[in-house]
Amino acid sequence: MEENLYEYLAGNEYPGRGICIGKEPSGNKAMIAYFIMGRSVNSRNRVFDRIEGGIRTLAADPSKMTDPHLIIYNPVLTLNNTTIVTNGDQTDTIRSFMARNDFPGHSFEAALSTRTFEDDGPNWTPRISAVVDMRAGAYKLSILKSDNGDEKSVQRFTFEYSKPLAGIGHFISTYKCNGNPIPSFAGEPIRVTIDEENPNEYAGKLWEALNEDNKVSLFVRAIDLKTGGYEDVIINKYKTVEE
Repeated sequence: MEENLYEYLAGNEYPGRGICIGKEPSGNKAMIAYFIMGRSVNSRNRVFDRIEGGIRTLAADPSKMTDPHLIIYNPVLTLNNTTIVTNGDQTDTIRSFMARNDFPGHSFEAALSTRTFEDDGPNWTPRISAVVDMRAGAYKLSILKSDNGDEKSVQRFTFEYSKPLAGIGHFISTYKCNGNPIPSFAGEPIRVTIDEENPNEYAGKLWEALNEDNKVSLFVRAIDLKTGGYEDVIINKYKTVEE
């Protein structure tokens, strides 16, 4: 049984960073959503900025950026017919591995085998990652996390959805909920409904569902599976000082 993602997010004060991937109701488009949230001033001081094939994070106000470590990265990159989405600089690691020819078919897992969870104890924030086939709509989701908060052990999980159903997606986030330390996401990605084929409408509903105090930025990509073309939507809570 799938969950209503809007209701799930509205009832969760702090899932952290989240990825949802699936197909819209007609099955003609793959839908990707990625959002970031923040509790600290440094974490909230960010916007999504368009780059070729994806997005990067930028400091909304560079003078307030106290530590770019784990804050500034490329959340979304595109390589040939693949979209890569992650919550950290492992996006670049995955793209680099996929661009090589010595890891055919296993570059996603091979790339992530070189990485671990973030070094931000006591939270030890998980690294969540995904790749989407822009022609078939198939996708993989991954989470690298500590063993119940023990930094001496890393757990690696990859979930593959080779024949996704229309109107169905899967959601994964860094955290289960708010806390101190913040508990990591646990279990399989959550099976959810995707009810919108319009990326602007979908982004608007997701944005409205996120906690008003903690939400920072949201990205949605709708991919036409017949052509591989895509439309991107970005919503930022904060503006850069130049705007």
